[in-house]
Amino acid sequence: MTAVHLHDCLPAEQGPWQLDFERWPQAQAQRWRAVLAQGGASQLVLLADREPDVLLLQSVEARLQAAVDWQRCEPAALAHWLGSGEADFRALAEVDEGLAPGEAGAVAVEELSALSLSEAASPAVRLLNATLFDALQDGASDVHIECTARGAQIRFRIDGVMAPVRQVEGAGLAEQLVSRLKVMAELDIGERRVPQDGRFKLRHAGREIDFRLSIMPSVFGEDAVVRLLDRARIEQDQGALSLDALGFDEAERAALRLQARQPHGMLLVTGPTGSGKTTTLYATLTEIHTGQDKIITIEDPVEYQLPGVVQIPVNEKKGLTFSRGLRSILRHDPDRVMVGEIRDAETAQIAVQAALTGHLVFSTVHANNAFDVIGRFMHMGLDLYNVVSALNAVLAQRLMRLNCRHCAAPVAPEPALLARHGLVPGAHHFLKGEGCGHCRGTGYRGRRAVAELLRLDDGLRDLIASRAPMSQIKEAARSRGMKPLRQQALAAVCRGESTFEELDRVTLDE
Repeated sequence: MTAVHLHDCLPAEQGPWQLDFERWPQAQAQRWRAVLAQGGASQLVLLADREPDVLLLQSVEARLQAAVDWQRCEPAALAHWLGSGEADFRALAEVDEGLAPGEAGAVAVEELSALSLSEAASPAVRLLNATLFDALQDGASDVHIECTARGAQIRFRIDGVMAPVRQVEGAGLAEQLVSRLKVMAELDIGERRVPQDGRFKLRHAGREIDFRLSIMPSVFGEDAVVRLLDRARIEQDQGALSLDALGFDEAERAALRLQARQPHGMLLVTGPTGSGKTTTLYATLTEIHTGQDKIITIEDPVEYQLPGVVQIPVNEKKGLTFSRGLRSILRHDPDRVMVGEIRDAETAQIAVQAALTGHLVFSTVHANNAFDVIGRFMHMGLDLYNVVSALNAVLAQRLMRLNCRHCAAPVAPEPALLARHGLVPGAHHFLKGEGCGHCRGTGYRGRRAVAELLRLDDGLRDLIASRAPMSQIKEAARSRGMKPLRQQALAAVCRGESTFEELDRVTLDE
């Protein structure tokens, strides 16, 4: 493509001009088909191949807190600027990784970039690639494509909350989107009556990214959910993966580290899907890994690569299940074992036996709180005495959205709301995000973990094994210093880190 210079369509006296992909990132530029240029006198101009979009211009000005002009340009020029910006970004990423320019593309994995978006021939391919590209740039964990009578709705899950992105007009295009995903994941495109699951990889910014795909039949066709597993993004967002980076307070970190260094037993992390259970286990393993112990994990899938740790991905199609893999791991002389999830009675039974025979076992279980884990094991038919003998501690956690630091402002909650939570007016400094360009207008940006840690001692083990009432077990745990999940979340609200709305969203009012 012939080079197109900014001064060809912008006033030379206000130059020199340069593209600004820092304040107006590639994801936004590609989504709205508009690039931001900055002049010598801090003049800002939004370049697009169409007539002025007043709403978009107002949104950009609100985000940048500055006046922005609109300039129409040729479509070819816009495609060139979008592509060159992405190419520069990839070149820098390759230099950071110590690769020669272009070497990263040697892997036979499709590239996902602004340039590839403009070159894709099929409208369905362009739309799907643009959607995945935006999801990566926005830090989404999942992409939902939901078929409707007129087409489809695309939504991202960002910070644990669904956010509408775009509407797809036309049932035919919606069907092509799902078919394209099936092709990428090597699924049966002719089968539309039963659910299908698959995986695929794409390359973005010099690194490979894994995607998990779930296809589900619905009234208007097939719905698709794509889970983004960007291992490098975790490290980029959290820095060195540790308990400090996840937001636990000092007392929780100290207690969790103590449990992670026990010679044997079982440490379980529980919570709903997307509550950060696996990331917490990764951070824990990273902190205790000194090279003196043999650590083996079995996961579905391996979401983050840990140096010096043997990690085994589950492959149910080939017969490698959690239970079968765990049996083999125990013959591989491990000291620490991590099981991605305890889903069935057989896996639970093997994990308990491993904990009773000198291994330290880490795992996750789906339950609403720390006490419900005991009920889950009882429902699986396990011997309760063996379970409590093996169990050292249970950590129940949630991810709570944080107020956007760019737009958070003081608020005065209603006295009735404070009274409901046992708070005194004027005793705390409450904040709430008003919504800005940095937080996409939501008022929240980023999340932190809040948790309750149930540590078992002989007294609690006796109560559980004797099937004492749950109210008695909870009272005994709290008398030993256990802080309930809601109390921990309320403390974050009182510090101005989050809001009462978020408190009610992630925890149950008991």
